[in-house]
Amino acid sequence: MAGSRQVGKTTLVDQAAKRCGLPTRYASADEPTLRGAPWVEQQWEAARSLADQAAGEGALLVLDEVQKVPGWSEAVKRLWDADTRAGRPLKVVLLGSAPLLVERGLGESLAGRLEMLRLPHWSLAEMRAAFGWTLEQYLFYGGYPGAAPLVRQPDRWARYVRDSLIEPILSRDVLLLSRVDKPALLRRLLELACAYSGQILSYTKMLGQLQDAGNTTTLAHYLDLLAAAGLVTGLPKYAGGIARRRASSPKLQVFNTALITAQANLSLDQARRDRAFWGRLVESAIGAHLANAASAGDCAVHYWRDRNREVDLVVRAGRTVVAIEVKSGRAPNTLPGMAAFSQAFQPSRTLLVGGDGIDVDTFLTTPVQHWL
Repeated sequence: MAGSRQVGKTTLVDQAAKRCGLPTRYASADEPTLRGAPWVEQQWEAARSLADQAAGEGALLVLDEVQKVPGWSEAVKRLWDADTRAGRPLKVVLLGSAPLLVERGLGESLAGRLEMLRLPHWSLAEMRAAFGWTLEQYLFYGGYPGAAPLVRQPDRWARYVRDSLIEPILSRDVLLLSRVDKPALLRRLLELACAYSGQILSYTKMLGQLQDAGNTTTLAHYLDLLAAAGLVTGLPKYAGGIARRRASSPKLQVFNTALITAQANLSLDQARRDRAFWGRLVESAIGAHLANAASAGDCAVHYWRDRNREVDLVVRAGRTVVAIEVKSGRAPNTLPGMAAFSQAFQPSRTLLVGGDGIDVDTFLTTPVQHWL
């Protein structure tokens, strides 16, 4: 099971373990220093003892932050295959807060042995069910359940998001596990991506904004790392060929609007009064709703632009293509592009979200699969 920090992976597994009633061994590799593969074997042996004592019912082993253990996938493969041959009823759940690294291990060593579950950031429907949030609260405070109790203290909430969410993701999930030659550039790129969420920005323009001696290849790699950690991503341009999509300027998109507001130094009331900022939050929330569905494997998300004609978001699932325009209240900076896109690509469906189209609240509380 993979998903960004603070989306409820550990809580979910803990609740499931209590409900199933099996003896459970829980261990976490979330330590300042990396653990080795022998640690996996030690935890596995302890869980085997529980399974043997429980006779036919078996036991449950939960390994958290498993991507931080060098060689974890090879160790798990060896131990899992040995238990399969022995007929030992040991069930195993692996948790990771760096989805890309977890998926890489599954693809290299564990294909066909385990099922991959992806947990996205919380939706408006989930935050409303858990905390009674309004649409405005969700747009501003985003979908981090752990930060929800702090919204009555906005400054404390913002510090929590910055210090207890963003910083651990960068320092523990990105910098510790991936080669990053310019950590300061990675951090500034995250700040830039949050500030420009919902906007198309070429890598060359990013370099100009960041004023760093890096290159476009480095920026593209760093943006991939930030996307793998569930922070921000670069949506590619929709086009006929994969090569053209990869060569396009990305449309920057946060996975959670809290990443924008926690760094904006604005209160909820101030944000509401700033029409341009609020419009950007609306667009980013809609983009995040789709990007989280894409990270869970439900679809792919793009944008489209041809000269001054643009479609905000293009969602693709198999042969189904849905073009989405967002009417957020911000003044448009391009001429409408839906007609041109429809003529060029014949989408299965076209949607207008906001204004006199689909209500923003309705769109954000409806699973993306419904529109596909």
